Amino acid sequence: MFNKIIKRAQKKSAKFGFNENSGNGFQFFEVVVKHASRTATTNSEPQCLSPPVEPPPPPPPDPNVIETLPPLRDVPVSERSNLFLRKIQLCCFLCDFSDILKCVYEKEIKRQTLYEIFDIIQSGAFKFTDHQEELVRMISVNIFRCLPPASYENSTTEIVDPEDDNRYLDPCWPHLQILYEILLRYIVSPETDIKTAKRYIDHIFVLKLLELFESEDQREREYLKTILHRIYGKFMVHRPIIRKAINNIFYRFIFETQRHNGIAELLEILGSIINGFALPMKEEHKLFLIRALVPLHKPKSISLYHQQLSYCVIQFVEKDNRLADPVIRGLLKYWPITNCQKEVLFLGELEEVLEVTQAAEFQRCMVSLFRQIGCCLNSPHFQVAERALYLWNNEHIISLVAQNRNVIFPVILEALEKNMKSHWNQAVHGLTANVRKMLLEMDAELFEECQKQYLEKEARARESEERRELIWKRLEAVAAQAVRDDMVLFN
Repeated sequence: MFNKIIKRAQKKSAKFGFNENSGNGFQFFEVVVKHASRTATTNSEPQCLSPPVEPPPPPPPDPNVIETLPPLRDVPVSERSNLFLRKIQLCCFLCDFSDILKCVYEKEIKRQTLYEIFDIIQSGAFKFTDHQEELVRMISVNIFRCLPPASYENSTTEIVDPEDDNRYLDPCWPHLQILYEILLRYIVSPETDIKTAKRYIDHIFVLKLLELFESEDQREREYLKTILHRIYGKFMVHRPIIRKAINNIFYRFIFETQRHNGIAELLEILGSIINGFALPMKEEHKLFLIRALVPLHKPKSISLYHQQLSYCVIQFVEKDNRLADPVIRGLLKYWPITNCQKEVLFLGELEEVLEVTQAAEFQRCMVSLFRQIGCCLNSPHFQVAERALYLWNNEHIISLVAQNRNVIFPVILEALEKNMKSHWNQAVHGLTANVRKMLLEMDAELFEECQKQYLEKEARARESEERRELIWKRLEAVAAQAVRDDMVLFN
């Protein structure tokens, strides 16, 4: 009996991990502890202690499934704030617009939710002091995206004309338009506190907005133009970074890509900014004119933004008349050689610049200026010649010419006489005759003297041509005689 008890004890000690090599064969403390744990479980083998098993957490919401939320008007007033926040979070769901048949239900739910948020904001029921961080985050998640490849990247065509009926329309615009409207109302709202809002509308936000001007959808660029202009007016802390970023966009466009969809819209923003420059103008602004705006006359696609560019340049010259000389010299530097439509644009802008140019600045560049105008008068393209002749209909330009006629008459009269002799277009002939008559009436004596110099120059040119032809004939005769002398006759 005793032996059975000893064997049973040895089996239990092996099962509970006792140290059989200890002095007494067991440790009492260990036995008590193990025994107590054993009695806690009846009809089962003894086990080590473990923490209680908690129920598994609920699975996280599927990001690919959009939740349908009730309208705000259907819930109690106390729950509307939380529900509004949930609706903002729901609109962070991103839909795939590359396939119209994909996520149709989710797109419609999101669109309706966006409209509901917009209606609440528009009605004034939502205060921008509530949930503004979540609201700006929702807008950022949706509008800051990778733009699709531009249509001109895989073709040889230029940037699409805004007036073209086949221009690109972004398929996600029904959502984007609501988001831009919400952002615009957030920025212009008098409730928006600048100190708080600039934590969310920060430098990174503004730079990302500027990147979106590359969008091919003109509707999006129009919203961006309005929003950025409002940000510039309201957030003074962002003004230097906006000007610098636009400057960098222009540099990249002029000297690297020469392709960008938003140059016209950016220039429209700059037109308002330049109009507000204080006098005397900062050196930074003058450098921007010389280094960025004037070189914008270089790209081939200038016709898409020339109207806005010309307005910006005129604003500078009106504010500081001393800038007329570098502007005119810049135009002459980038004057087109083979692009006649671009020449017409340059002549139109040149007339606007001359209208606000004073006599002192005009005298610095008048010789090179009227040499170029003379070349345009003799252009075989009748539109270029006509546009150059229309400059003489401007009274301010006529007054500048009259004050400096001793220098301008000898330069321009030669071009007028050539047109009268050899230009093929009858309309150009008529306009040239009118300008010639105007100059004759302005100073008959100077006109006759210049005409006499022109005739003498023409006579010298004819004599030089006759001498050249005579020399060639003598050379031909000498060469022919040398060939005859070197001939060997064979019988």
